[in-house]
Amino acid sequence: MAYRKEVIMTREAPQAIGPYSQGIKIGNLLFCSGQIPLDPETGELVRGTIEEQTRRVLDNLGAVLREANMDYRDVVSVTIFMTTMEHFAQINQIYAEYFREHAPARCAVEVSRLPKDAGVEIALIAVKPG
Repeated sequence: MAYRKEVIMTREAPQAIGPYSQGIKIGNLLFCSGQIPLDPETGELVRGTIEEQTRRVLDNLGAVLREANMDYRDVVSVTIFMTTMEHFAQINQIYAEYFREHAPARCAVEVSRLPKDAGVEIALIAVKPG
């Protein structure tokens, strides 16, 4: 069975800062590129607390999900990149607000650096039942 690849793009999330798409939908699968805490209106990095950064990232991902007619209930896999594991508990606290039930599979990884020196980046995969 052949699937059509659909580029998902919304102005409600930051525009790509490189040669990639905000999301790619193939059939009922959505692959969301990693989001860092960029303000979608200004394109500037949110330099607040790690909680503020995490919330901005998850709000940006939520906008991409909505553009694909999905929401956080459809997310099956998440990868979190953080610049220090010392932020793990704070990121989890905000993350839990978005994934209240049926939490997806997840990886959380400490990395030495992220684009624009962000503190957190999150990528996800969602599946729309159907």
